[in-house]
Amino acid sequence: MSNYKMETKCVQSGYNPGNGEPRVLPIVQSTTFRYTSSDQMGRLFDLEESGYFYTRLQNPTNDAVAAKICDMEGGVAAMLTSSGQAANFFALFYFGNNRYFCPVKVLLRCV
Repeated sequence: MSNYKMETKCVQSGYNPGNGEPRVLPIVQSTTFRYTSSDQMGRLFDLEESGYFYTRLQNPTNDAVAAKICDMEGGVAAMLTSSGQAANFFALFYFGNNRYFCPVKVLLRCV
């Protein structure tokens, strides 16, 4: 959606519904997700498979919001945190150790 104006990105980006799916992003209110075997859950915890298993770690609504923010900012990826303090922690201690990432833009937005 890089060719669209910011107003359109605010409404349309981050969620691409298929045929028969709602046009507006549904809010997933579940805290856990069902799987048929513990082996599949183990693969999710080991990050060998992609999926959702516990909403505090990842859920479809948060992923869509992160994708929307990423598109609006022109980034490659985005991450949501539960608080400004958590965002500062990631910016300073996690991303700050990566020589390819400059946390200055992130810190300026937190002020």
